[in-house]
Amino acid sequence: MKKIMIIGSPGTGKSTLGRQLEDKLSIKLYHLDKLFWKPHWEMSTKHEQQTILSDIVEKDSWIIDGNYSSTLDIRMKQADTIIYLKKVRLVCLYQVLKRVIKYRGTTRPDMQEDCPEKIDIEFIKWIWHFPKNHEPLIEEQMNQLNKSQVLVTLTSKKEVKQFLKRMEYVQE
Repeated sequence: MKKIMIIGSPGTGKSTLGRQLEDKLSIKLYHLDKLFWKPHWEMSTKHEQQTILSDIVEKDSWIIDGNYSSTLDIRMKQADTIIYLKKVRLVCLYQVLKRVIKYRGTTRPDMQEDCPEKIDIEFIKWIWHFPKNHEPLIEEQMNQLNKSQVLVTLTSKKEVKQFLKRMEYVQE
């Protein structure tokens, strides 16, 4: 595992898992939210996103967390390991609400500066409709993985803990 992408709905714990893997594997973590958002919640263009990402995926090793369908294929082609966090919607919404409360009025560490934590009805709808609107694209891309790529699907906090525990044995 040298090139790891972590995908899933907001609130699944992508950034948290990314930080844990960064610590265990000593591989640099890149948060797409931090890379693609500009200050004051201005989104970079698709061309800017692809340029930023193309430089990163050429490195020898990386962990990238985030969704962004416009760059999904770039990451997926280069990744040797794809970790798909697939948790139920209510868990995702609960985790996002916890995050909003924790970082209220401030910018969380995995987000671009001057993008204070917020939530609105559109974001809630985006999370709620993630299984219908975004999972089919993710699963279509996963059907195109080659035999050398490893897909890990984790559906609960317990499975994430078990995965991290297995990582300890792999590192020894």
